[in-house]
Amino acid sequence: MLSELLHDVLKWTESLGYLSGFAFIALYIISTIAFVPATILTLGAGLVFGVSLGSLYVFVGATLGAIASFLIGRYLVRDWIGKKIAGNEKFVAIDQAVAHSGLKIVLLTRLSPLFPFNLLNYAFGITGVSLKDYAIASVGMLPATVMYVYIGSLAGDVARIGTENQSTDTIKWVIRIIGFIATVAVTIYATQLARNAIAELND
Repeated sequence: MLSELLHDVLKWTESLGYLSGFAFIALYIISTIAFVPATILTLGAGLVFGVSLGSLYVFVGATLGAIASFLIGRYLVRDWIGKKIAGNEKFVAIDQAVAHSGLKIVLLTRLSPLFPFNLLNYAFGITGVSLKDYAIASVGMLPATVMYVYIGSLAGDVARIGTENQSTDTIKWVIRIIGFIATVAVTIYATQLARNAIAELND
């Protein structure tokens, strides 16, 4: 159902002419805030707009949507989440670690498509990472964005977006490998920072 709806949305966006780019970015922002998986939209951008413009529109939409979710998490639901984690020293330690090296941690998670993008946007909002570092780290989304948009550009028709295509297997494996490496890196790095912060709390 959701997949069919997104395909219809892509067809509608494609029919808007010079307004299509703005409409696509707006839809991408909304989907990010609403926890809607944006894979089909990302792939569709390659078909509708081409690799260059498609990558640009996806990057702008994803970045603005991520920032909006981050701000919602920080200012609208922070108190509620804060009550849920009150007294949890481990979270306090991780929060402090992110505050000191937030840019690196966010950047590494952005490089990995294995981390839940929409959920992380809200989660980072309740950490100590600054909005500036959070926004800058969005550049980490570019490699996966370009590759997914390129895969979408090979579909040939909106109806085929998201279906398996043997010619894209190599690209998909590259994405998986990059994601795995980034996931391992961020896990090791964040764990070490958290341990150091916990050690400081116990001193």
